Amino acid sequence: MSDLGSEELEEEGENDIGEYDGERNEAGERHGHGKARLPNGDTYEGNYEHGKRHGQGIYKFKSGARYIGEYVKNKKHGHGTFIYPDGSRYEGEWADDLRHGYGVYYYVNNDTYTGEWLAHQRHGQGTYFYAETGSKYVGTWVNGQQEGAAELIHLNHRYQGKFLNKNPVGPGKYVFDIGCEQHGEYRLTDVERGEEEEEEETTMMTLVPKWKATKITELALWTPTLPEEHPPAEAPGPEEVLGAEGDGELMEEVQALADISEGETDSLRPGEDDGDSTREDSREYGRDDYRYDTTDQGLL
Repeated sequence: MSDLGSEELEEEGENDIGEYDGERNEAGERHGHGKARLPNGDTYEGNYEHGKRHGQGIYKFKSGARYIGEYVKNKKHGHGTFIYPDGSRYEGEWADDLRHGYGVYYYVNNDTYTGEWLAHQRHGQGTYFYAETGSKYVGTWVNGQQEGAAELIHLNHRYQGKFLNKNPVGPGKYVFDIGCEQHGEYRLTDVERGEEEEEEETTMMTLVPKWKATKITELALWTPTLPEEHPPAEAPGPEEVLGAEGDGELMEEVQALADISEGETDSLRPGEDDGDSTREDSREYGRDDYRYDTTDQGLL
């Protein structure tokens, strides 16, 4: 397999097997440790078994990318690290040349994903860390997208609920570090279109989730246990009146926090900047583009 296109591979010729320096078995096959320089400029150094890359090895692409890890019959299989030309890298498990199992992907914008993979995509339980904001998504992934029960953790509050296509949906709640919770739900609403968009003959209706708060939980205040007393029935004293006023002020503060939170939901919605642009760039160096030189497979 190679990172070159099929047209360029054809120009190299099928009979050009490149250079090899290493051990062979009695049948003359590459077997044991060896070094190979392939016709397209790629190089491989590591173990061979019956003419195929098998075991530990280092494959360097002429583009600057490289794979360091385990092979099984010419395919990345087991544990390995793939470093892409843009500086991003994946460290973890592979199966049949695909990211599969548990692994960590370090994106070029310093975001990271740590968790499960299936057939080259984030799938299962995983944590995505947003380097720019310090927030992180902890929960379920399906075919590369945030989907299912999860928690979006910010610096001083967090959102708990369900996600679909990296957006929150349905009932959920915001939990604030000061000790209160705002309950509500995300409902799909139409996006307002500008004048230029309205003039177009064909318009696409885009739905985005909008937070609708329903209630705020009261703060659970700690009060010491006092011995039971039976004072005479009298009018409340100054201290009792002051305590009642203090509780009222506290509830007003919580309500004000809820109003602020509801106004900031647009900026708190997850999935708007999770390094998608970086991942799109990284996909350019994925399985389809990084194919090894076919002339190094099953050669004598």
